Amino acid sequence: MYMKKICIALKICKTKGMEYKEGFSENDGVKIFYRDYGSEDSEPILLVHGLGAQLVHWPPHLISFLVDNNYRVITFDNRDSGLSSRFKNKPSFGLGYLRYFLRLPIKTEYSLNDMAKDGINLLNHLQIKHSHILGTSMGGMISQILCSKYPDRVKSFTLIASTASVPGPLNGASKEVRDMMIERSKLENPTMEEVYQRELKWVGLIGMENRVVDTPEFRESTISNYKRVENIKDGFGYARQLIAILSSKNRIRKVRSIEADTLIIHGKQDPVIDVKNSYLMQKLIRNSKLVVIPNMRHLIEEEILDQFKDKLLNHLKTNT
Repeated sequence: MYMKKICIALKICKTKGMEYKEGFSENDGVKIFYRDYGSEDSEPILLVHGLGAQLVHWPPHLISFLVDNNYRVITFDNRDSGLSSRFKNKPSFGLGYLRYFLRLPIKTEYSLNDMAKDGINLLNHLQIKHSHILGTSMGGMISQILCSKYPDRVKSFTLIASTASVPGPLNGASKEVRDMMIERSKLENPTMEEVYQRELKWVGLIGMENRVVDTPEFRESTISNYKRVENIKDGFGYARQLIAILSSKNRIRKVRSIEADTLIIHGKQDPVIDVKNSYLMQKLIRNSKLVVIPNMRHLIEEEILDQFKDKLLNHLKTNT
């Protein structure tokens, strides 16, 4: 506990062999917690994560790969996740889904546009004028808006396991995945053991096939991530983010306007967002390349990163 207090006071921390600075940026009353890895003189790359994910859910092997190749990696907790600002409404995801299918307006406390602006505000806070952008899943949706609305801030765009359309039965999650998402959206304050059992099932479902999930390392990591937000008694951030996704409109037009060189990566076996979404995005984004990973589902395991890291590095260097 004493070391943790020193770490926070100095805002310079170290975990799993990687040193970083951390803190908050704040705009219009919304606080965004971030971590800043690597040298300030290195090329910045902003990582935008997906639904319900904390910044600690970024794979360490991805961060270390980028830092080792002289990139300054910025990660952050999206609003309504991790240590960033939480909102108040208790939404009904089921009702939101129904209104989406009926093409009725969906009331939200914030939009994906607001979440994209959070990323820009963070870059402003760090005094970064231009950055590479990498987004995965919902983070890819947020990043699409960021890249289309703020093209002068973007050096390159990497889009992983995402979609330009609102996910639905024809292009989105499998029934098993959808059922888990709906169930999670209803849980306000699950216990640590409930979270662990959920994560075992979730990662087993969306991670690489036959991946061994129930390991001491996975349990330690899950417990650590749970304790990071244990005192934030609000479990509905996940549902509010889901509603923000469902309420997103006209993103295809925005995606078509993206000018940045774009590398699109998708798993052939993705059960969360069907790979056909990335074929569509390749058609929409004029300067884009698509890499489909045969044994990838929705996560970026080390074995998966090994299959596209050279292409990623070449993409970033070409746009430096």
